[in-house]
Amino acid sequence: MSSALLIIDFQNAVFIDPPAHRADEVLARICELIARARKAGMPVVYVQHNEAGTAWEIDSDSWQFPAAIAPQAGDYVCAKQHSSAFQQTGFEAGLAERGITEIFVCGYASEFCLDSAIRQAAALGIKTNVIADAHTTRNRPHLDAATISNHHNWVWSEMGQISVIPAAQLPF
Repeated sequence: MSSALLIIDFQNAVFIDPPAHRADEVLARICELIARARKAGMPVVYVQHNEAGTAWEIDSDSWQFPAAIAPQAGDYVCAKQHSSAFQQTGFEAGLAERGITEIFVCGYASEFCLDSAIRQAAALGIKTNVIADAHTTRNRPHLDAATISNHHNWVWSEMGQISVIPAAQLPF
């Protein structure tokens, strides 16, 4: 089994006012996870959202990844325009080409792009692990960001085929 660290949509737009909940803390954790993955020889995979007319507009400053976690040569970067990394992207084939059968997921936004990709990956038979303290979102009209992320950690952990693991307990 070949594992990869998967970073979903943690782009500069995450820091635009209002910034995502714990954005700086999650950035620091993702930076640490990338270093750990690279040291372990684990591929680092990025999903990059783009959406015209928004902070996620392709080639804008806010569309870029923060410099501290920017992809390096040889990293797989998949562009997407929908919530799921798998929808109309070739992402599944890209993982298969690289022999990736297990993912450790972090990024933004817990209830949208992470949730969509996590559920679809698990449904496709990809061993799916969520890094419990390395994803975030923004406050929404009906719930605060911390509650949303905690709720999703609980839901994923109850699904039976998805593991939810704090960064300190990861096997790499």
